Amino acid sequence: MPREAWASIKLFLKDGTYQLVSSFEVHGDRVRYYSAERSEWEELPVELVDFDATRRAQEEEKAAAKKAIEEAKEIQQQRFEKPRDEGMEVAPGIRLPGDDGVFTVEGPRLVRLVQSSGEVITDKKRAALVLAVPLRVMKARSLVVLEGGKAAVRLSASQPAFYVQSADNLGARLELVRVKPGKESRVVEQMETGRAGTGQGTEVRTAVPLERTQIAPNVYKLRPAQALESGEYALGELLQEKLSLDLWDFGLDTWEVAK
Repeated sequence: MPREAWASIKLFLKDGTYQLVSSFEVHGDRVRYYSAERSEWEELPVELVDFDATRRAQEEEKAAAKKAIEEAKEIQQQRFEKPRDEGMEVAPGIRLPGDDGVFTVEGPRLVRLVQSSGEVITDKKRAALVLAVPLRVMKARSLVVLEGGKAAVRLSASQPAFYVQSADNLGARLELVRVKPGKESRVVEQMETGRAGTGQGTEVRTAVPLERTQIAPNVYKLRPAQALESGEYALGELLQEKLSLDLWDFGLDTWEVAK
């Protein structure tokens, strides 16, 4: 009896291996399948095929795909969420929501900046030299990077205003930095640390001057002092001259603005 065919599946065998197939069906004691690797029809004895493992793999792939779609919808909703009435009005007809966050206005929409976590990448070879060579001038270097070549949130205004709503007045401590883009990651800053006991480390980043105004209790308005160039940016909390690894990143595509 023909079996239901699935597209792009793993047809598992009882020895633990699998064939990548576009479809398959059972005819008596033979399983006929179309090989996705060799682009031709092939056959196997039915007793060699593990149908339970094949079915489980399909169910897991469907569940993973469903989860990915739901997460994408959630991110999209966070980026362009519908304004609610409980917050202050930051533009005609646009109000902040009731929860904390970093927001900006893009056309007729309120955009929530997504918080991303920076990762410290250490130059292990230089770090080893710092420990091995007793020279005060020798430094170990590490980079703070964000995953992905570009931020998910894209803006078009060259001088966007950001509204930081936070019970602990986060807006008073945020700094805007220019981020260096790459193919798979973006560099936020470079850190250099001297040999233990020889002095404090330094952090090198491209800070952008901000105009900072408290416009309501727990709400700050941040605006670049000058128009920004197209590129990648991030807002980060500055604590004792150290930039936090929790960042609100965005990209600026000013060339998309009609003139």
